[in-house]
Amino acid sequence: MTTIAFYGSSLLSSYWNGAATYYRGLIRDLAGRGWRTTFYEPDAFDRQQHRDIDPPDWAEVRVYPATEAAAASVIAEAARADVVVKASGVGVFDDLLLSGLARAARPDAVRLFWDVDAPATLSEMRASPDHPLRRILPELDLVLTYGGGPPVVAAYEGFGAHRCIPVYNALDPDTHHPVPADPRFAADLAFLGNRLPDREARVRDFFLDAAARLPERRFLLGGNGWEPRDLPANVRHIGHVPTRDHNAFNGSATAVLNIARDSMAATGWSPATRVFEAAGAGACLITDAWTGLEMFLKADEEVLVARDGAEVAAQVAALTPGRARAIGEAGRRRILAEHTYARRGAQVDAILRDALAARRARSVA
Repeated sequence: MTTIAFYGSSLLSSYWNGAATYYRGLIRDLAGRGWRTTFYEPDAFDRQQHRDIDPPDWAEVRVYPATEAAAASVIAEAARADVVVKASGVGVFDDLLLSGLARAARPDAVRLFWDVDAPATLSEMRASPDHPLRRILPELDLVLTYGGGPPVVAAYEGFGAHRCIPVYNALDPDTHHPVPADPRFAADLAFLGNRLPDREARVRDFFLDAAARLPERRFLLGGNGWEPRDLPANVRHIGHVPTRDHNAFNGSATAVLNIARDSMAATGWSPATRVFEAAGAGACLITDAWTGLEMFLKADEEVLVARDGAEVAAQVAALTPGRARAIGEAGRRRILAEHTYARRGAQVDAILRDALAARRARSVA
């Protein structure tokens, strides 16, 4: 069995960790293709106190203390793996992991950086000529990204990456699927997202402004960091929503709103995991406009698109239950046909096997 040492934020917890669904979908599918992944995650940011899955049978999870000594210890274990992955946004000793893993990997092992927030990472590299990733890129076999399309590929290759390939978010239909409506999540429009500096203004523009325009409608806000006193009276805030409740959250409102973060909206081709989770649950999705959307869903048939809060409010006001249901069903069909983790897993499997063959050929030569 071919092995992967994967160093990321968390596989076990989605708490302040939007990449959890992405990691789970890909690693689970790769397990069925003959890959055995050991996922290394630090005990940090209270994530272990907010686990929403048990350790799975399709991966080994190693939780290590958030100390420099512990990080050095797990870095040494990379020498056992055929593929060594450093993901962005671990949050603890990222620079140490990045440089250490490149050195610890065997000569015949594939080394790659997996960026789950490419717009932010690229912005940091542009601002810092001595950024650790800029120095290490020539030593890596490839960069995989959570999204970003042609602009991200061009930027990474411009910084010296040998190859950069987007591996987009997707749907795991075994995890995200239609369920009966739950009165806890009943609303005319629901939005799920943590309060983050590069998303807050867009949430106010697209969600809170829409709520203020429709005082007679019910709006539901899930996620950490929002203060109820700052919200319109018709917005109900419920805090963190664990992944086990995402299907009910997405399937209980008339419509669900997706709002890209500033950098991802500007870059384009960056659908969040929420897009696929909502579509998988059969939700009628309203999204802010961004370049590349048509690669995933067709406007007005499989998804509704808005350019500001006024347009969100207009979409909600005009939406009937029948039209919402039709859009949700059409979106779900499209995602099931073209954007599942089975498809993404096949893509990554081919990428990694080609990279391994090339790496081994070079090491023999």
